[in-house]
Amino acid sequence: MKRIGFLSFGHYQPVPGSLVRTAKDALVQSIELAVAAEEIGIDGAYVRVHHFAPQLASPFPLLAAMAARTSRVEIGTGVLDMRYENPLYMAEEAAAVDLISNGRLQLGISRGSPETALRGSEAFGYVPAEGSTDADDARQRTAVFRAAITGAGIASANPQTTGQTGLLAIQPQSPGLGERIWWGSGTRATARWTGEQGMNLMSSTLLTEDTGVPFDELQAEQIAIYRDAWTSTGHSGSPRVSVSRSIMPLVNDTDRYYFGVRAQADSKDQVGHLDGGLARFGRSYIGEPDVIAAELAADAAVQEADTLLITVPNQLGVEYNAHLLESIALHVAPAIGWKRGGAEAEPSASAHQDTIMEGARAGR
Repeated sequence: MKRIGFLSFGHYQPVPGSLVRTAKDALVQSIELAVAAEEIGIDGAYVRVHHFAPQLASPFPLLAAMAARTSRVEIGTGVLDMRYENPLYMAEEAAAVDLISNGRLQLGISRGSPETALRGSEAFGYVPAEGSTDADDARQRTAVFRAAITGAGIASANPQTTGQTGLLAIQPQSPGLGERIWWGSGTRATARWTGEQGMNLMSSTLLTEDTGVPFDELQAEQIAIYRDAWTSTGHSGSPRVSVSRSIMPLVNDTDRYYFGVRAQADSKDQVGHLDGGLARFGRSYIGEPDVIAAELAADAAVQEADTLLITVPNQLGVEYNAHLLESIALHVAPAIGWKRGGAEAEPSASAHQDTIMEGARAGR
């Protein structure tokens, strides 16, 4: 395991117990948690994107702010729904964020997942062409976006203002961004397509298919299919693969209060119906750190991936989530082969704990 990041869904709601009651809370605290994660030594700060829901929705202003407050940590999405995106405007925004971050943007995109709105993307003005599905539309938008961020000519130049003819590329351009695009895949078939397309692979805690085998084994098969497709298509280099997991080490009474009763209930995969078919939901890892470390070391997909994204309970606030990430970094992650990010410059994250918590409290 080379990298570990956090993934926040950015929930906000004025309910008892929540420290994230408004959209402003969710945005500001996402920035503060990225800062805390970098101080701890975590490698990535990722946000989920949902529309028509009290969650994070417009990622690029948030990612730019996260980039401006950090210097090392990767920033990204996991994932952004392409059904809702103008691919050319998105290309401008993504390049701008990547330049601000000095090349740290890792942009996860996909067709999207089941959502609260019926035909929500159509309300944004994006209606699939006759005979096409919304999945077809998302892939077509992705193709346009990927061409734009790699400098393809898009619009005809106006000779009167430019003194030239031919096609103009989207500006700005950020070299290397095209190699840091990920596709969120929920099935083995989409994993194969992702490999053929030459994108990195994101696989979450949900697979929208089920073969009866444990979640980690099905996900490991998905990763193997992806890598085979990458190689057989002739892409060069080594693609990156991330998997998501819910991990809650119980190291103090607060941890046990929040998650102790869930340790047994969430210790197994769940199978249910979603979008008209069977889906398999991966288990949560809750318990003593040494037990979790051993379980993750035996997780087939975690062992195959190079990046682990930890889903965080963002409504518990920055201070608690900084503690959660620190617990994982100290007591769990080394057992699966991870080394603390920026270890040469920051030999001991514990030395920064007072600073982290001070900033976290300010973020509340």
